[in-house]
Parts: sequence; C-alpha cells; structure tokens
Amino acid sequence: MTPGPSGHDLLTLALREGGDVIRLRRCTQVACRAAGLTGSPLVRLTTVVSEAGEHLLGTPGLSAHLRLEQSDAVMMTVRLRWPGDRRPPATLLAAAGRLLDDSGLGSSSQDGAQELLLAQRTPVPPESLGGLAADVRGRLADGDTAADLIEALRTQNGQLLAALEESQHQQDELQRLNAELEETNAGVMALYAELAGELEETNTGVVALYAELEDKSRQLELADEYKTRFWANVSHELRSPVNSIIALARLLLDPSAEPLSDEQQQQVALVQASGSTLLALVDELLDVAKAESGRLEPHPVDVDLRPLLHQLRGTLRGTARPGVALSIPDHVQQGPLVTDEVMLTRILRNVLSNALKFTLAGSVALDVSEEGSGDGARFVFRVRDTGVGIPAAELERVFEEFYQVQGPHQRGRAGTGLGLPYARRLAELLGGTLTLDSEAGHGTTVTLRLPARLPWPAPQDATTAPVDPAHRPAPPSAPGGPTAPSEANPPGPQSPMPHVVAHVVVVDDDEAFLAVVAPLLRGLAASVTVLSDSSRAVATVESQQPDLVLLDLTMPVADGYQVHRSLAANPRTRHIPVAVLTALEADEVDGSRLPGVRAVLNKSRLTPEDVTAVLAGLPTPPGAARPHAPHPDDT
Repeated sequence: MTPGPSGHDLLTLALREGGDVIRLRRCTQVACRAAGLTGSPLVRLTTVVSEAGEHLLGTPGLSAHLRLEQSDAVMMTVRLRWPGDRRPPATLLAAAGRLLDDSGLGSSSQDGAQELLLAQRTPVPPESLGGLAADVRGRLADGDTAADLIEALRTQNGQLLAALEESQHQQDELQRLNAELEETNAGVMALYAELAGELEETNTGVVALYAELEDKSRQLELADEYKTRFWANVSHELRSPVNSIIALARLLLDPSAEPLSDEQQQQVALVQASGSTLLALVDELLDVAKAESGRLEPHPVDVDLRPLLHQLRGTLRGTARPGVALSIPDHVQQGPLVTDEVMLTRILRNVLSNALKFTLAGSVALDVSEEGSGDGARFVFRVRDTGVGIPAAELERVFEEFYQVQGPHQRGRAGTGLGLPYARRLAELLGGTLTLDSEAGHGTTVTLRLPARLPWPAPQDATTAPVDPAHRPAPPSAPGGPTAPSEANPPGPQSPMPHVVAHVVVVDDDEAFLAVVAPLLRGLAASVTVLSDSSRAVATVESQQPDLVLLDLTMPVADGYQVHRSLAANPRTRHIPVAVLTALEADEVDGSRLPGVRAVLNKSRLTPEDVTAVLAGLPTPPGAARPHAPHPDDT
C-alpha cells in the first residue's frame, strides 16, 4: 500500500447502513467513468469496494474517502477508515490483491485508525489531475449518482456479464494452450532419452500454466458468487418498494377508504396495474436466473382450467387494441391435469400478451385440446393471432433472451425480450414444449404441449423443508389491471369473518409497508405496535406480551431470523406466536431457521383474509368483538 501520496479528495461518506454502501458504489462508478475507467477495471474496483463495505458495515466510525491520487501514475482510490483493531476477512484482502492494481491494509497517517486502500490505475495524464478532480466533484454534486435504480442494476449486470465473458475467453485460450502442450509432451515422451532436459523445462512451463488456470478458475468462482449476491439484492431491493406501491394503491381503492373521484380512482388503478406489471417482470427476470442455476422447481397440483382461463380473460381483455377480438374459451371439457398452475398461467399470459401487443386488427384466440391417452396423454394450448408475424430467419432468435425483432412494428411497444424465452423455459420445466409457426404479415401460432400428469416431487426431509406459506402464491396480474374475481372463489358473504385479538406487534424496517399493514390490522386487533428498529423487538415483545408478532426477514442490524431465534430462546417470549412477512418468495425463505413459525406471508399479495387465517385459533379477548380502529402506537 502506497502511504500518503499527493492527490485530490472527491467525496467523504459515512457508512452506517446498506444504502450508504450502494451510494458509495454509484459514486465510485461515476468517478471511474469520468477518469476513463470502463469495462473490466471499473467492474473489479466497484465490486471489491461493495464487498469491503458490506463486510465492514456496522463498524463504529466507518467512513469511505474517494480520491484521485498521483504516485507513479494517476490512481482512482477508495480508502476505508475505522477506529479500533477490526480486520477485514483474509479472503477479501486476497481477492483485492488479485483484482486491483493496488490494495493493502495499514494505519492512517492522519489519526492512526485502520485504513483499507483499494485502487485502480487510470489512463489520465498527471497534468490533467486537478481539472479532472474538479469535474468529478461537480458531477457528484449535481446528482449523477441518483440514477434510476433499475437502470443502474441493469448496467451492473451488463458489466458483470462482460467480465464473465472476458474470463471465459481467457479460460478458452488457456485450454487451447494446454491442448497444444499435451500434444508437445506426447512427442517429447517418444524422444525422452535424447531430450530429457528439454522435457523437464517444458514440464516446468506446464506447471506454471496450470497454476495460472487455477487462478482464473478462482476468479470465475468469485464472479459467480458476486452474481448470486447480486440476484439476492435485486430480489429484495426491487420487490420491497414495488410491494409497497401495490399495497398502498389497494388501500386507496378499498371501499372502506375515503371516496375518490372517478379520475382519481382511474389514476390509482393505473398505479396499481403498473406496479403489478413491474412486479411480474421482476419475478420473471429472477425466475430466468433461477432456472439457469437449477433453482426453479415446479410444484404440481390438480388444475381446473376453468377459473384459470377466466382469470386470463379478465386480466387481458383490457389490453386488446380497438378492433382486436380476444377469444378465450368459457368452458373446457377436460380430463385430469396435474402440473404447476402458476407456471402454466405465466406461460399463457406471456404468449397471449405478446400476441395482443403485435396484433393491430383482427383477433387473438386461445383454444385447448387433448391428445393421446394413458401415460402419453397431453394437453395442447394454441394461441393464434392475425398480427404482424415473424420473418422465417428470426423464428428461433426470438427465443434468445433479450432479443427482439427490429422493425417499425416495435415502435411504441416496449418490452424486455424475455417473454418467449421465459415461456419456453417454463414449458421445459413442466416436461413440455413450446413451438412457434409464423409468417411475416400473416400472423403467428404458438403451440404449448404439456404432459397431462407431471410427476409429484419426492417428499422433503421434515428437518430441512421450507416453512409452508399460508397460501399458494397467485399468478401476477397482467398489464390490463387488477385481477378479476375467480369463478371458483367469488367475493362476498363467503369470506370468513375477521378474527379479533387484543394486541399485535409488527417488526419491519420498511416505513412504506408499515403505512400499509397498520390500517389492514385495525379491524383485526384492538391494539397494534409497529417497530422499525429490529434491535428493540425482543424487549418490546417481552414487555407488551402480544398475541401475535408479525416479523420481516430482511432488516439491518438484526434480521428476522436473528430476532426469531432470540424470541424462541427467551422464556418470556418463546410462547408468543410469530408469523413472517417478506418480499421473498416461499422457496427463497430458509425454513430450517424458522422452527415453529405460524406462517410465511408474501407482502405483495397480503390481504385481510391472510391475516385472519393466521389469527385463527388465537384466543379472542373479552369485549373485543367490535374493536375501535386506533392508530398504531409506534414505540
């Protein structure tokens, strides 16, 4: 580590919470791009900075200092400083040494505190250092770091993929060299007696190349680990605010809320529909990543197609253009169908939405039939449209992720390029096929064939099985608006009466979600306490002795798993029921760390009926049949 070189301060940032680490990463990206650092060097520096910030987060007095420094070259540096003797993990220091031009751990020359240096060489000439520093400070002050989070994540993902591709090219080159060396060794072995000295020298070179190959393999493992963490961050950072948007819109549209004007109702409905669409896109993107890593598994159930098709008809009818007829059958005479209902719904919704998007006039029609019998029985779903069609040369490319057929038909029809690849991947997971027949200007036919019976999964070990959610997640709504009521589950008097308890404690650091869940609980609990600081949860529950604790999983300081473990270990709180509220999907929750939890509820689909189901079986306090609606007491 180069101590105390001359340079210019760009930004000083105190690191107290996860959001500060994200801001530091964005500021580092802005400064690197201004200094001409792009591609792999930029990805390596910002990735190591993020990892170092995450590892050291929670250290009192932790701060980051972004600087431009001059030694033998102009370096973009991030110096992390903190008092005390805490040391970063040895694996982080080793990774920083491999990935960066300069790094090291030492003491600050200013106050003797611990200091971690992370630096990358820039192409900036020394004489331009002062002007560049002023320019970077101006960009940081102007708010260049406040870029849209989704766009920033997409950019980071693109950079990570580029880095992986570069590493793959290097590995291919090493494999080629290794093959050439093996061929050379075969010739050397034939002439061993005469060329023993030359063979020994060649073997030395082979050992060196294997060492380099092993180092590249370690880099690939590190990049894969970063990718896994990136998807985990995307899951929480995108789902949480979108869930709050959907839930707040649902509250505004609730018949018991203050009445809205017709225009306000339409606007809030659009907000809710757009939020549902965004959540569906996020889920699809994450499902693609899960499928690539082998973590997306179907859950077969007996499927009745009538309510499924009714729901599709209700959610997609509003997306059809004027003059385009959408035809989905009302009644289907069907034999037994055992498959994953959520995956099947998502396949059909993607295919039908795609057909409606590119059909200007005419019709989009879905028909369902059965073929074969016995073990060979299959269900066939065909979607025919009279839209723009697809050129023959593009028929297979449309199943490539993020690829879209270019042309005037794309104007005003934004998309991710994931719809058809995602639908085909889900079809394969369900043991079926998705094929496409089209001709430019003459419409398209998409055919989905699924086995009538998907094998049931083997039972899981009870000690490691995830906590069962309170209900199977419903398929997300299409862009046309809120989901229509299902014929199989009509609203109205059939809904169970709310179960009322005396007191509920909610622990969640998301202020927007707390604003949603508090009104939802007012008719179900006589008293509600909400906590945004998880470190106070155990003491509050111990003192107030509530009838139920609703607990978020992803929180700073102490997460939901830690809080649940502390509650279960405390003799004064272990008897109190706990239910989990989370933006994660059920398969992302570590059920082995939540023994005894009453239920796991998904925030994006939380309803009073879900909470009522959790409260069922809890004792009702005397005189609480008709509670008032007190405002939550945020202690």
